[in-house]
Amino acid sequence: MSRVLIVEDEAHIADGLQFNLEAEGHSAQIAADGETALDLLLRRGERFDAMALDVMLPGKGGFEVASDLRQAKNFIPILMLTARGRPEDVLKGFASGADDYLAKPFELPILLARLQGLVRRREWMQHAASDAGVPLEGANEPKDGTGQEFGEFTFDGRTIDFGNLELRAKGTTTHLTVMESELLRHLIKNRGRVVSRKSILEKVWGLREDTDTRAIDNFIVRLRRYVEDNPSRPRHLLTVRGVGYRFEADQK
Repeated sequence: MSRVLIVEDEAHIADGLQFNLEAEGHSAQIAADGETALDLLLRRGERFDAMALDVMLPGKGGFEVASDLRQAKNFIPILMLTARGRPEDVLKGFASGADDYLAKPFELPILLARLQGLVRRREWMQHAASDAGVPLEGANEPKDGTGQEFGEFTFDGRTIDFGNLELRAKGTTTHLTVMESELLRHLIKNRGRVVSRKSILEKVWGLREDTDTRAIDNFIVRLRRYVEDNPSRPRHLLTVRGVGYRFEADQK
């Protein structure tokens, strides 16, 4: 049974989510504000399998809560609940560390499916990583030179472990959010080829192609800190001016 934290100040929404999650066999707890959520997760050290996090909260808002969690190296999967699905909210949520988003007002079955999807996704990724010889699932898996799917990708002394959402390099481990992992997966799957910003928006983030793409550039800057020796002079995660990005595994 999975545990879900609901961070929502509107009692009728929070109570409804709790009731329905428990009806689906999950354990659900409510935090009415961001400070309470951070207290549960960081100071008390309680463990949850996923979190539904509203953007608009009294006091510390959802973006700040997500950012504080990631800075504290807490990588609970976060479903961000945004106002009217505004692209700026969605992009800001991803930048702060969210793994998925859902616009208000939402249909309850959709929200439950998104939360359950985050829980299942993390479970099967971790299971696949610990089960030697079993590839990760899904159509977008990176492949090695023989065309076989794999759960890890190694290049230039770095290993991306998609199952455990980690990047290991030079004796250090960087934890990745699901969204960071998915963007790296998309780029690596298409390594050697240009990946357009439009492709990232649609296939990784599920946004309209007319959305402001500057947030993608900011996201890439963050990923370069993980995969480059010198992020200001990248050799792996390259910009193709006016189009998008290209991943190169080999050092240039």
